Amino acid sequence: MRAVILVGGEGTRLRPLTYNVPKQMLPIVGMPMLERVLANLAKHGVTDAVLSLGYLPDRFIEAYPTNEVAGVRVSYAVEPSPLDTAGAIRFAARAAEIDDTFIVINGDVITDLNVTALVNFHRSKGAEATIALHPVEDPSRFGVVPTHDDGRVMAFVEKPPRDEAPTNQINAGTYVMEPSVIDRIAPDVKVSVERVTFPDIVSSGRLYALADESYWLDTGTPQAYLDAHRDVLEGRRSLELATPVRDGNWIHPTARIGASDLHLASVDGDVVVEAGATVTNSVIMPGAHIAAGAVVRDSIIGPGAVVGPGALLEATCVIGHGVVVPGGSILRGDVRLGGPVRRD
Repeated sequence: MRAVILVGGEGTRLRPLTYNVPKQMLPIVGMPMLERVLANLAKHGVTDAVLSLGYLPDRFIEAYPTNEVAGVRVSYAVEPSPLDTAGAIRFAARAAEIDDTFIVINGDVITDLNVTALVNFHRSKGAEATIALHPVEDPSRFGVVPTHDDGRVMAFVEKPPRDEAPTNQINAGTYVMEPSVIDRIAPDVKVSVERVTFPDIVSSGRLYALADESYWLDTGTPQAYLDAHRDVLEGRRSLELATPVRDGNWIHPTARIGASDLHLASVDGDVVVEAGATVTNSVIMPGAHIAAGAVVRDSIIGPGAVVGPGALLEATCVIGHGVVVPGGSILRGDVRLGGPVRRD
């Protein structure tokens, strides 16, 4: 089975972390998000994947010089200009010469979806495309997909007002498609799969959807990114980890931790947390330094960043690559510090 992974977005909601790193390369408890996505696909028989690249494509190519990620062979399709979701699917599928049933997944969605069951359902219905659905409390930020009893899609409603949504079952960002879908997509122009391609297939009666209540999280915001880590640290989701979670924290073996107070902390490689510091429900990325007496709560500290002595950071601070937060600083709310980092 082959897959197209959509990883071309700029990740603007996670800036400044994504100025220099695509969001799919950000770590989820020590492993890049992309690797966790591909690891789940590998469990369901995906052997080859093409990454549909647009933003910072070199970061992916440099990270995986052997063209293998989590046991899946990967190739790259770099869009010459943004083509939107359907355009990206078409471009990548053509580049990889896909000519059989294939999977499409958004690379910033973390899920334990049973892809095998989705493919089997798709084939049993003779569908042209099948969408994985997931129930949410507020569907207004997503594409809502009402279906008939047999799973045939009635309509595709993109981001309806909460009180007007016909269902709480949303498009979960994983699809099974036949090659004929590619022929529906106009070449070399922006085309949305949600707004154009899926409604087109609905009209033919061959778009189906299957609801699934397995773990699912769109990691595109700082809060969701923190939630992805907290779900692992609190045991709501089990992941393969090089180092186990202990006492509610994940600490990389190369991190140096003084006599500090850690709770629901994900602390990556070569991090220093000095004695007397407090880190709660936060992600500390590789090479960061938390000085003595600093308090970091509900925040994300980027690679190589420094939080000075006695500084206080509370929900939800996002500190970019190499940024120094001066000692004694008090930062609260939607605070973003940092910008693009020059690469020589």
